[in-house]
Amino acid sequence: MGQSINRRQLLQVGAGTTLGLAMPRIARAQSSKTITAVMHAPLRATDPIMTTAWTARNHGYMIYDTLFSTNSKFEIKPQMVEAWEVSADKLVYTFRLRPGLKFHDGVPVTSADVIPSLQRWAKRDTMGQKLFEFVAELNAVDERTFRMVLKEPCGFVLAALGKPTANVPFIVPARIAATPADQAITDHVGSGPFRFATAEFQPGAKAVYEKNPDYISRDEPSDGTGGGKVVKIGRYEWVGMPDFQIATNALINDEIDYFEVPPHDHLPLLRRAPNVELTDYNTLGFSGMCRMNWLVPPFDRPDIRQAVLHAVNQQDWLDTQIGNPDYYKVTPAIFVAGTPFESSVGWSTRADTAKAKELLKQGGYKGEPVTILHATDAPIITALGTVTAEALRAIGMNVNLLAMDWGSVVARRAKQSPPAEGGWSIYHSTWASADLINPIGNACVNGKGKNGGFFGWVEDTELERLRDGFARSASPSDQKTLADRIQGRAYDVVTHVPTGQYNQPAATRKVLKDIVRAPVPLFWNVDKTG
Repeated sequence: MGQSINRRQLLQVGAGTTLGLAMPRIARAQSSKTITAVMHAPLRATDPIMTTAWTARNHGYMIYDTLFSTNSKFEIKPQMVEAWEVSADKLVYTFRLRPGLKFHDGVPVTSADVIPSLQRWAKRDTMGQKLFEFVAELNAVDERTFRMVLKEPCGFVLAALGKPTANVPFIVPARIAATPADQAITDHVGSGPFRFATAEFQPGAKAVYEKNPDYISRDEPSDGTGGGKVVKIGRYEWVGMPDFQIATNALINDEIDYFEVPPHDHLPLLRRAPNVELTDYNTLGFSGMCRMNWLVPPFDRPDIRQAVLHAVNQQDWLDTQIGNPDYYKVTPAIFVAGTPFESSVGWSTRADTAKAKELLKQGGYKGEPVTILHATDAPIITALGTVTAEALRAIGMNVNLLAMDWGSVVARRAKQSPPAEGGWSIYHSTWASADLINPIGNACVNGKGKNGGFFGWVEDTELERLRDGFARSASPSDQKTLADRIQGRAYDVVTHVPTGQYNQPAATRKVLKDIVRAPVPLFWNVDKTG
């Protein structure tokens, strides 16, 4: 049986832990029910390790499974793992998989699949990268047992393996995990509760998932990203509908069942519709980001990045993006307001245009073009680019707002070349706030640069030194001190500019029951009653 880990200890890295076992069950009841959904953007990129895009993550949760999961109380729970133990010196973790797990092609899930899956994930994910800096060995003991040996103790092993959102350490067959981490997978076999209907996939238009009748669910309630994953529908159709007014009308007219991100100014209309219900499935909410590219002028210069920090006003972003203050929060907290590492260190949320102009001059800005990738089919992100462009033009920057769909933004942000050669200067995105609540998992403060860093390629040895200290620390007070210092450093060098926190209810037909509360939209456990 697994060794108990104190909840307070795990909260230090953003999640509590309750360890335990559960007997499996196989849910084989067939269903012809179909849920039709319009998500925040249509599915194009399907590799949830190669990209942090929510579309790929959501796709991953449908067809893959994880070793551990995070429940609604932010506690780490076993998922594919049946039992585990930790040595007295905290250096050896031994895990055993649940019996009977198999991939969609009927091949059993073994340790030989787990190891390369984790290795591939760790090449891309911020938390995985840091974890594997501590890993000396990862090897199979037998088909269902594998062992992780650390060079020195670290306190976030299970939190990393059970992290709830991008990049999620999904387990795939060894042949798929052998794909280089910078190359997209093309084989979509997992062991999760749904199977991907590849023959029906129309990138950008439609993605279809069918119930996996052989999925072995844990015999416990669904909770967060794990627990029992009992599929009560036969089919889930993710359809593209870039005009969100059309999507709102389609939901009210019973033409679709689920609308992930109705614009906030549509909520009063949807609330009045007799057949519609609003569900705030992710109560911790979301956080926005303005990210600059450190590799190319003008943002390779610290003063120019500081100019952006002083030019923008978080309130303007939130008013344009959300509008209703009941749904948003102005905060400088890089590690999320309302969490243990919330801090006000480093930045006032008030813009200072005069200071921004002074910094531009100090940094030697000479009118270099600034290319902002502007997603036009994701309204929650579209507003951010518009506000940033206006603020930067007001301080004298030469701004090119480059309109494209979100899938194209996802593809282009991975390019390290100059904007004139297909690269970029600034892009905006939003995160599930659960991604950001500690310095190990928060990709925005990764300082590894172009060799392992997150898009934007921040390179800062001091950030990495502080993050290493955080990873080694077992003291809550020391970790809080380090988190404050990391936030201060992030604002000094301007890793990114937070655009504020907000909540985003999903809108569903009332015939959908038992929507899962989690940082991501999930479709197991959900029933359709009409």
